[in-house]
Amino acid sequence: MKILITGGTGFIGSALIRQLRSYRRAEIVNVDALTYAGNPESLPGLEHDPGYRFERVDIRDREALERVFREHRPDAVMHLAAESHVDRSILGPGVFVDTNVVGTQNLLDVARAYWEGLDDRPDASGSSPRERFRLHHISTDEVFGDLPPDAPAFTEATPYAPSSPYAASKAASDHLVRAWHRTYGLPVVITNCSNNYGPYQFPEKLIPLMILNALAGKPLPVYGDGGQIRDWLHVDDHAEALWQVLQHGEIGRTYNIGGDAERTNLQVVEALCETLEMIQPTDIGSGYRALITSVTDRPGHDRRYAIDSRRIQHELGWRPAHSFEQGLRETVQWYRDHPEWVARVQSGAYREWIEANYADR
Repeated sequence: MKILITGGTGFIGSALIRQLRSYRRAEIVNVDALTYAGNPESLPGLEHDPGYRFERVDIRDREALERVFREHRPDAVMHLAAESHVDRSILGPGVFVDTNVVGTQNLLDVARAYWEGLDDRPDASGSSPRERFRLHHISTDEVFGDLPPDAPAFTEATPYAPSSPYAASKAASDHLVRAWHRTYGLPVVITNCSNNYGPYQFPEKLIPLMILNALAGKPLPVYGDGGQIRDWLHVDDHAEALWQVLQHGEIGRTYNIGGDAERTNLQVVEALCETLEMIQPTDIGSGYRALITSVTDRPGHDRRYAIDSRRIQHELGWRPAHSFEQGLRETVQWYRDHPEWVARVQSGAYREWIEANYADR
């Protein structure tokens, strides 16, 4: 099976590709524009893998996308390419709309034309290439907006109420995918996931930021009172869920993917401090917790997200394999054991390497 993955050098995309090449042996075509959070160094060893191909292409570039589909002839598409950081969307929403909305519409148009041109005659497998084709759109729980403390978790039927420009752009892209299915018959599945964490995450995100700041003896900035609640999902568990949905999900259906691990931001930071004390004890008088600092909350900050994953659990048999405590320990250990990767990201050296190695791709 050949899968075209957009955004495959990002955090979730790279975890998905590592898993698909290691355990599923799927052929991969990685389409990525290599913006600031795209890092091919998160895919070690794949540059010489005959089952992996990389295309430096922006999803907003229709002509380039058409060439990629024409040359590689994928059996399925998994769409992860997106601008994804809430704080950045507040400072500059335009690029989020351009990439997440316009880029998704562009991809849908190209994928639809490709799908309509596929052979609809059954082959040796008993089905046709056109019948087997899927487009899997990967989205976020932030499209549902703020969840009251005592309210049930988000289900697939929860109305959309995005709060940030990022969330609004992802909500728009979800609606476009559904419209292309309803209007044109394009075979799609959609997933909405909770907060991911794990190895190779860009250091601006909460968990890697706190790990790296703590190890450097820097303040651990927590927005407001730290009472914002999120459901935490290990990225490898998410990647496995995505594969299951691509293979077995019902066309036109949406699946929520969560980690069954609701925690306040302050609880996450405190758990990180405790984990770090076990792995690398500090000589700070009160331990790493002494570094926790409250900072002004960001505008429109939702207080709670929570995912109800019963549909994917009951219909597809998926469940998260990592407990939050286990996943956190593994993540802390990974960042501690990979200072070179961290240093190259924090210094920007990886960008120089990208331009030297991928300028013409």
